[in-house]
Amino acid sequence: MALSDPLGDMLTRIRNGQAAAKATVRSPASKLRARVLDVLVTEGYIRGYTQAVTENGSAEIEIELKYHEGLPVIQSIDRVSRPGRRVYSSIKDLPSFRNGLGIQILSTPRGGMSDAAARAANVGGEVLCRVF
Repeated sequence: MALSDPLGDMLTRIRNGQAAAKATVRSPASKLRARVLDVLVTEGYIRGYTQAVTENGSAEIEIELKYHEGLPVIQSIDRVSRPGRRVYSSIKDLPSFRNGLGIQILSTPRGGMSDAAARAANVGGEVLCRVF
């Protein structure tokens, strides 16, 4: 089955997995999904992820969710830029999210990075999602 928004599908799997208190969730693999997960690991929102090949030959990512005192670390994770409406921002026009407590993940010419890393590198790009 073809997905029109693969990144949105992965974010929904993370939300649903945390609502059901699962330890891990699985998602089809892609480079964009791996870059977003790299940022989530770096910022401490998930424990980690591993890539594997299934029996039918397709690549899959297993995401280890993170909890603190029984509650999910990710309180909200929302898609900003969608296939029907892309959202681009220069770094000077990018507002802070939740007064700097949350992060925004950007796809930049230098790869996927958080808004803080993009500010430090002085590079803008497509705002993929917001995490709090």
